[in-house]
Amino acid sequence: MTEHHEHRQQSLTRATEVRGLEALISRAARAGKGAAPVERWNPDFCGDLDMEIKADGTWFYLGTPIGRMPLVQLFSSVLRKDADGRTYLVTPVEKVGIRVADAPFIAVEMDVSGSGEDQVITFRTNVGDVVEAGPERPLRFVDENGTGGLKPYLLVRGRLEALVARPVMYELVGHGEEIEVDGRTMFSVRSNKAVFPIMPADQLERLSA
Repeated sequence: MTEHHEHRQQSLTRATEVRGLEALISRAARAGKGAAPVERWNPDFCGDLDMEIKADGTWFYLGTPIGRMPLVQLFSSVLRKDADGRTYLVTPVEKVGIRVADAPFIAVEMDVSGSGEDQVITFRTNVGDVVEAGPERPLRFVDENGTGGLKPYLLVRGRLEALVARPVMYELVGHGEEIEVDGRTMFSVRSNKAVFPIMPADQLERLSA
């Protein structure tokens, strides 16, 4: 009984090995069954963890890449981004902060079905989420500082987004069309009857000239 009690008292902030983190989170995350219901949990904040998701989607713990994809998927299933703009690992009893360089996920593949207003664009993330873009899972396009390019983001769940990888972005833009949005002609993409403006059509013409 004593050993079992000590095991239950492990804390995310006291764990010093990846296996210790894995054991703790697996008790909350139902590995392989999708994301845990983190939005319904309201645990105390327990401090920050030396974990970071780099801009390319690679996860680091204590400065070392986490190479085991099942472990990354396990961690990703208990991620939550709160209204304060920070990202946390959340269990029913603990919340710890981690660092995210850009977006926590990368959209690495896409599929398009249908056409026109019936078109549906589905993305797969680097951790295995499959997400249809639409009114509840919108795409947004952000100007990339210093390059003049665009960075598309897809809402995956809660406030967590996936950055659309550059090769996938080129494929996505290939399905763009000119659509009038709020009285202005915009180069946009459609999915699930929603329209996502990329840029004004006249701006695209200038860039293409």
